Amino acid sequence: QVQLVESGGGLVQPGGSLKLSCAHSEFTSDYSFITWFRQAPGNEREEIGCLEFSDSTTHYQDAVKGRFTISRDNAKNTVYLQISNLQPEDSAVYHCATGQALVVVTTPEGETCEYDKWGQGTQVTVSS
Repeated sequence: QVQLVESGGGLVQPGGSLKLSCAHSEFTSDYSFITWFRQAPGNEREEIGCLEFSDSTTHYQDAVKGRFTISRDNAKNTVYLQISNLQPEDSAVYHCATGQALVVVTTPEGETCEYDKWGQGTQVTVSS
């Protein structure tokens, strides 16, 4: 059973940066990617993007390109989400997720990887 644990959230001033972590149990060939998404109270889930383990290829939604970066540390079984120039509208609970089959979804909003399992999330609050 794959396990995902997010950390690194907190209170940040506008313009600041954060690096969120997703610690995951060791993956098998069935779980071969990590997706990040976020959800603010009263809002719909917003996809961010994903990273494929096979070759570290990343996919992003267009709205986050340039400010959000997904990376990994294989030795630590951890995937990161670096966010720069944070704004109040970035306040949300950030989740990492995965699924048994890698399916890259392309929409007018950009790309991400489908998922069906996710962690509890980490809260990011951007406020002065």
